[in-house]
Amino acid sequence: MTTKLRISSVVKHLALIATAALMLYPVLWMVVSSLRPKDQIFQAPGLLLTEVEARNYPDGWNALGHPFTVYLLNSAVVVLGAIVGNLVSCSMAAYAFARLEFRGRKLLFTIMLMTIMLPVHVVIVPQYVLFSELGWLNTFLPLIVPKLLATDAFFVFLMVQFIRGIPRELDDAARIDGCGRAGIFLRVILPLMTPALATTAIFTFIWTWNDFFSQLIYLTDPDMYTVPVALRSFMDATTGTSWGSMFAMSVVSLLPVFLAFLIGQRFLVRGIATTGIK
Repeated sequence: MTTKLRISSVVKHLALIATAALMLYPVLWMVVSSLRPKDQIFQAPGLLLTEVEARNYPDGWNALGHPFTVYLLNSAVVVLGAIVGNLVSCSMAAYAFARLEFRGRKLLFTIMLMTIMLPVHVVIVPQYVLFSELGWLNTFLPLIVPKLLATDAFFVFLMVQFIRGIPRELDDAARIDGCGRAGIFLRVILPLMTPALATTAIFTFIWTWNDFFSQLIYLTDPDMYTVPVALRSFMDATTGTSWGSMFAMSVVSLLPVFLAFLIGQRFLVRGIATTGIK
């Protein structure tokens, strides 16, 4: 490696490190602030701790009338239902679009792709009215049931791209062995879709765990609050915001997201790389 290339590589790495530090600074500041006394949180913008206040964590854990475990479990229920719903429904819809021949397939696929550009705020009012008529408000059903109907077009598209990369000769071989459409899907396609399924599961976990808007709309009973809605409860315009406790519980709520990304990073990169999405 020449001196010029070596210098260029060092400059690029320094630039990447500086960019990463800039992006991570708010998270690091929140972690440090969760260990500061409440009266020092906004007086010290740096990352240096002069005094450690660990009481923010036990205080935040029991600050909302219920232990924070309740909200973590509520979020876990919603996330698990959303993951199962997306994996089952989106994989079946993707198989139909990628492998089955039926009238209007291209038109329906185009309409499905167009829904990706449709903001959730456009359909939230009719959805709210529908779920209210069904008596589903203050339950987890509005957050889980739509996932069972392949409403996340992005994941359907991702899986369609992946299935199209699987040779059709495997389908023909399975058909010769006596498999029908269901058998081909369950025994041939689904086992080969592991990277795409893992990518779907990871993205669904992160997006659902961090979803504040939908959960705020449908969950108004404090017993049903999920983590994002519970964190909002720390902010009070009349009595003041308990910033130390809120930052402490925000750190706790970020841990599952970091763990999910670290554990599934290999599948995430592989899944996106093999679906043709650039």
